[in-house]
Amino acid sequence: MWWGWLASFASALCYGLASVVQALAARAEPATTRGVDPMLLVRLVQRWRFVVGIGLDLAGFAAQLAALQVLPLFVVQAGVAASLAVTAVAARPLLGSVLGARAWAAVAVTIAGLGLLAGSAGVQGSGGAGAGTHLAVLVAAVVLGGVGVGAARAPRRVRAPALGLVAGLGFGVVAIAGRLLTELTPAALIGDPASYAIVLGGVVAFTFYATALQAASVTTVTTLLVVGETVVPALVGVTLLGDHTRTGLVWLASLGFVAVLAGAAALARYGEPGSPGVACRASDVS
Repeated sequence: MWWGWLASFASALCYGLASVVQALAARAEPATTRGVDPMLLVRLVQRWRFVVGIGLDLAGFAAQLAALQVLPLFVVQAGVAASLAVTAVAARPLLGSVLGARAWAAVAVTIAGLGLLAGSAGVQGSGGAGAGTHLAVLVAAVVLGGVGVGAARAPRRVRAPALGLVAGLGFGVVAIAGRLLTELTPAALIGDPASYAIVLGGVVAFTFYATALQAASVTTVTTLLVVGETVVPALVGVTLLGDHTRTGLVWLASLGFVAVLAGAAALARYGEPGSPGVACRASDVS
């Protein structure tokens, strides 16, 4: 199981760094004031920073998929939530943000929560999922695409957080679909709706995440993304896929899970320009 934890932490590192370099690329593009620009991703993939970010995301997903083979879904997704701590730290040299004492405390809480999860995690659940579940994750990806289009037309105050949450749910679909894949042969992948859910969920997540990054701080958007990609997959893993903790340690796992999310939420609060925890230097991204 140790290598599953190693893969989970590698995933968090890759995702956290990807968020920052993708934010650099997204902010160099003219912001979309309302709706979704369907050509945004096309323009972004022409920027080397965004391509590097995609590479990091792919490496993170490969590590996440490896971790999902031996660890419960709620543990792996909580590990992914730790990517926000990586984002907050990496934003200092790359985006000009300065972490204060409260932000560092939030990073420490996040890491402590992961430690509690490590001590409480049992083996991966053996609960089965029928063909209907595989199809359901694909339908969920389609529905999220429609919800994201609606969120993009929301008032500016809620637009970026809503898009960040939709993007997180898209990545959550990717995680659930990845867990559902039991055979990785080409024939099995082609015939499994979960394979297409991974692709569509990834496209939905990338599109709305890039749009949200144009309108709000990378820490705020990434926090909503982390909540979306963590909470729902964790619930699915426990209720449908048979994931569980070690005997008698449900309370410890719950405490660790809450600590990770609380640390992420605190980082969002202190990650805003001019907030008590982080002061951002004014600079344009070119």
